[in-house]
Amino acid sequence: MNISAIEQYVAQKNTWRAIFKDRPLSLLVQADRVRIAQSLEADLSPENLTCDGEVRGIELRQKAAYLNRCVEELFSIDPTLTSLEY
Repeated sequence: MNISAIEQYVAQKNTWRAIFKDRPLSLLVQADRVRIAQSLEADLSPENLTCDGEVRGIELRQKAAYLNRCVEELFSIDPTLTSLEY
């Protein structure tokens, strides 16, 4: 069974949220989809995307492709989300 990029992304975020005792995010809840979109926007900022210049080359291209795939999948789930600015 294949898991989509956005499902992987949310699972990773929920792993961190569990550490801090935050409730898990769900793609089924509109308010959570907004939070996920905001998180993707932050992750796609140049500083975070490149880990302050530490990530370069193919690793950077793969990371950007993965995050952009997550954005596309999230928008296909909820087209009412406003586009991200990155």
